[in-house]
Amino acid sequence: MKRPMEFSDRLEELIDSIQSNSAIAAKREISLVSEVLGAASWVSGPGDDGAALQVGTETVIACGEALWPPFVRHDPRGAGIAAVLANVNDVAAMGGEPVAIVDTVVGDRQTARLVLEGMRYASELYKVPIVGGHLSIVETAPSVSAFAIGRASAVLSCTNAAPGQDLIVAACIDGTMRPDFPFFTSFEQRGDRLAADVRLLSEISRTGLARAAKDISMAGLVGSLAMLLEWGGLGVSLDVDAVPAPEGVELSKWFNCFPCFGFLITCEPATSDECCAVFNDVGLAAARVGTLDESGLIRLSLGSQERTVIDLNATTATGITRSSEV
Repeated sequence: MKRPMEFSDRLEELIDSIQSNSAIAAKREISLVSEVLGAASWVSGPGDDGAALQVGTETVIACGEALWPPFVRHDPRGAGIAAVLANVNDVAAMGGEPVAIVDTVVGDRQTARLVLEGMRYASELYKVPIVGGHLSIVETAPSVSAFAIGRASAVLSCTNAAPGQDLIVAACIDGTMRPDFPFFTSFEQRGDRLAADVRLLSEISRTGLARAAKDISMAGLVGSLAMLLEWGGLGVSLDVDAVPAPEGVELSKWFNCFPCFGFLITCEPATSDECCAVFNDVGLAAARVGTLDESGLIRLSLGSQERTVIDLNATTATGITRSSEV
């Protein structure tokens, strides 16, 4: 008879899967931005994903995403969907509401058609228009990028994250894991409710329920968490069992995937329950999974076991050089 897996075995297996996630290592290449452009602001850029810019009396969120070329070749329509999704999530993670998308598509006519069909589907699903872009029909390896603008009344910036704040994971756990790419899709399960879902981040920012946020993307939950904590050199002990997770999906896959809807959020302890309720009340999953500290260590805890998975004192998440903006 096969013995049940002990907590220590489960934890080591999970940590091994995270430390072998190539997408986490790939994020460190973002250091090239600082090498060329100099020190970055985590609020107004240059940096990763999105920036918050003051334009007159409004705060405008600007962001962009280039799709992974193997994914574009394998599934052009899916790449079109992902191009919109990634930008909408990036705007939301900064406390903004998406306003519009522009794109650049390069490839043969059939590939470009499929990409644009995917973009149109996601545009309608998330209720954000595609207002322009660039199209080149050429017989070459396809490439897809998209860019978004949004508006925010208050910004969820990682510069607001501080020791003592609660860490919350909010996610849609209704969906299916793609067998070919680490993506957990919820399009069929949530349908057009996803448009309102992503706008909940603007609500918790505007009402003061949250302080900082980061969308869970290709680097997975822990890799994305490292990016959230990097600016402040913060750490956390993450309670693995408290993390909302879909039934029937191995934790090693869930912790290393890009969920259709998944966000890391920090809150003051007094507002954590109310913040979680914003998501739980509409059928999403949200739970407190840890408390931020000054250690610079991201630890995973399971039962009585705890292990360090990333040491931000010894390595970087993006390698972006920090400017003295605050």
